[in-house]
Amino acid sequence: MAFELPELPYDYEALAPFMSKETLEFHHDKHHKAYVDNGNKLAAEAGLADLSLEEVVKKSFGTNAGLFNNAAQHYNHIHFWKWMKKGGGGNKLPGKLEAAFASDLGGYDKFKADFANAGATQFGSGWAWVSVKNGKLEISKTPNGENPLVHGATPILGVDVWEHSYYIDYRNARPKYLEAFIDSLINWDYVLERYEEATK
Repeated sequence: MAFELPELPYDYEALAPFMSKETLEFHHDKHHKAYVDNGNKLAAEAGLADLSLEEVVKKSFGTNAGLFNNAAQHYNHIHFWKWMKKGGGGNKLPGKLEAAFASDLGGYDKFKADFANAGATQFGSGWAWVSVKNGKLEISKTPNGENPLVHGATPILGVDVWEHSYYIDYRNARPKYLEAFIDSLINWDYVLERYEEATK
């Protein structure tokens, strides 16, 4: 099935001052669009255009770097936009999520420290994640467009630490961006939705 660029689930000003209109215009309209356009071309050339996005990501990992990079980044960004909302973030997690964070990740404060550290210490471009693997939550980081899908896990929260996701707003201060993401942007309702799907 052809990749399509999704609409943002909010307007371009909605996440300011934590993520600017200019960042969203560049990141969504240019970077994400390029992953979609290149991914469609490469999937067709590889004869994988009829597969679901998740199948393309898994099949191309380690076998077709160009297709993998674009398909995985498309997958990551579809969710990244939904992992943020106006007035999001903070430690008011839905009950089921709060319990899982307590039992698997040592509670909210430890999650915040570990997740921010994963994002800050990912050398170069990449992502930090909270995923469900074997029924339990874990925090990880991956380079470039790689994601937990290719490691047998289901991501329920991810933060993009490629420079284009924060450089306009934070310059080289990646830790400040991560703090703003956690404190002020995370859409916990969507994290819960992903968690419930992953633990069915």
